Amino acid sequence: MNAYSRLLFDMNGSVARVTLNRPDAANALDFEMARELSDVSRRCEEHSNIRAVILTGAGKMFCGGGDLKAFAAQSSASLSEYIEGTAKYMHHAVIRFARMRAPLIAAVNGPAGGAGMSLALAADFTMVAESVKMTLGYSRAGLTPDGSSTYFLPRLVGPKRALELAVTSRVLSAREALELGLVTRVIADDRLMAEAEALAAELANGPTNAYGGIKRLLLMSGTNTLEEQLDYESSTVARMARTHDGPEGISAFVQKRAPRFSGE
Repeated sequence: MNAYSRLLFDMNGSVARVTLNRPDAANALDFEMARELSDVSRRCEEHSNIRAVILTGAGKMFCGGGDLKAFAAQSSASLSEYIEGTAKYMHHAVIRFARMRAPLIAAVNGPAGGAGMSLALAADFTMVAESVKMTLGYSRAGLTPDGSSTYFLPRLVGPKRALELAVTSRVLSAREALELGLVTRVIADDRLMAEAEALAAELANGPTNAYGGIKRLLLMSGTNTLEEQLDYESSTVARMARTHDGPEGISAFVQKRAPRFSGE
């Protein structure tokens, strides 16, 4: 099933797994990895059988960020275009992951820096190994953040703390990230993938369309007026009543039985 040079992609039932696969280069994002990440996000969004996605890294790193060696190899005339193209492909992936109906679980198995931290923050569930360190790190290279961190970070920690983390590139332990509300769970290193897989299996048996509706409603809530948000809530919950899982969930509750969700 894998057709990528920088990623691994496989499925186990309704759970897809995307693995950043450049372990000898800190799983850093170069142009080709960003392009492949954009493509795999499209597959995850469009594949009707995918009901949960795990994103992780090969080897000891989650993702060290943008590939500065690849950046340095560009000519002065092409560097800006190369970086912008890499960022745009990555951003296509972030948008699809954020708006697709299947929940995205980031299983952060090792250090996450720069774009790697941005990817971790953009996931719906961010599960982090206890030994992990995280940093935005962009300012150390004279760069500004990408990968959606300037969108999600202020919403998670507030604008003042977000500015501090972005400007200073402070390194956070997993526990510090949890205390700041940046991650969902901190898990013993040797239990991370088992816990991520268990959560993915649980979510894959849930009402997938409802999950997608919840994700989109929360994304919109930061910019909508109260009246606009309530209109979207009304139309979204009404749309759930036209799915299979909405009426099934109602019937199961009334009949005091476990629901049998199909994801449709």
